[in-house]
Amino acid sequence: MRKTNYVECRRMHPFALQMNGNKLLLAMLVFGLSAVLSSCKKDQLSTSAATGNAANVKSTALAAATLPTKGEALLAMQVYNNHFYNQYGTYGPSFKAYYWKDDNHTGRMDFWTQQEAIEMLIDAYNINPSQDLKNKISYLYNGVRDGYGLLWTNNKFNDDVVWGALMCVRAYKITNDGGMLDMAKNNFNMMWNRAWDTQSLGGGLWWTTDNQTKNTCVNAPAVICAMLLYQATGDATYKTKAKQLMDWIVLKLYDASTGEVKGAINKAGTITEGALSYTQGTFIGACDLLRADYPSANYLAIGSKAMDYARNSLCSTPGGILNDENGIADTQGMKSIFARWACLFVKNTGTSSNYGPWLDANASQAWSIRNSQGLMWNIWGTRTPESTRNAFETTCGVAMVNGIYYYR
Repeated sequence: MRKTNYVECRRMHPFALQMNGNKLLLAMLVFGLSAVLSSCKKDQLSTSAATGNAANVKSTALAAATLPTKGEALLAMQVYNNHFYNQYGTYGPSFKAYYWKDDNHTGRMDFWTQQEAIEMLIDAYNINPSQDLKNKISYLYNGVRDGYGLLWTNNKFNDDVVWGALMCVRAYKITNDGGMLDMAKNNFNMMWNRAWDTQSLGGGLWWTTDNQTKNTCVNAPAVICAMLLYQATGDATYKTKAKQLMDWIVLKLYDASTGEVKGAINKAGTITEGALSYTQGTFIGACDLLRADYPSANYLAIGSKAMDYARNSLCSTPGGILNDENGIADTQGMKSIFARWACLFVKNTGTSSNYGPWLDANASQAWSIRNSQGLMWNIWGTRTPESTRNAFETTCGVAMVNGIYYYR
């Protein structure tokens, strides 16, 4: 999932969906919405191609951009589950599930996009807790274990391993399932041992086991994961790793004059990628999690500068709607990751008066482009087509409309 020069599509993996409880009520709600409205390897991609067309809010056939309610945020999650969630069997005394990669149920979502869809579900649970959503988190986690095993050493993408570990530790906070915590720790530790390197560029994590570039998409999420592992275990070595990583990111990839977080740097010290929403967002999330433990570093100011850059430079117009990032399949769900960490930053730093109206406007715009089925794709200036949708592109709107209720 990633960046500007290197973006991949990877293995796609399955997952379907089951109606949750009130089938008739949900069907009626979804019907009411109509009134208003691959497996591939990483390709070379420029920033402009990854960004795709900026959101064009002049498009026709849009509903009025009104703020979705908290109940409608839950509905958005339920609609997503009814399209893509697949509970496919038992797993010990429990069940296992995965998300399909598209409406045609042609296979699972890819490994890393699957983790991000589960993180979206975790956000939805945090906003609207229910036993149904909690169960789905556990069943999806079981599906990851069933599909990929306990240790992901055969995955050459270090960022994939971090995304999976991050999902596990966030799920653990909800379920208190020690297996989730163990899987997060073991995979993070394995990734760190093979990816952390001080001989080249003075530190940082390699993006893949080929050791060619050090990318924000592995380093910034690893800061978040390490801090959450520290909070979950009390093991201060994780906090130390998080600070080491952040010091390196700020030195090598963060532009203090603008707030931009570059995407990657090669062995020669040349920046090879610009900012995208998900790398900017995870850097913001890393600042948030480090603030309390390292007050002298002033991560509030650094995170705010990064937020300002996103608002000014990663939108159709300054302070407007986030860019589509529709260049390839691997970029299409990146706004969901930005939404998560930006909204949590606003909640935890008490900055809703500054950033809330902008994020609210994005949630309203995403909600306004849903199709008659209730799905929202990633191109927020155009009504979502009724044709087959893929599961990753439709995470963006769900994450955005739920995310604003972290701080509202």
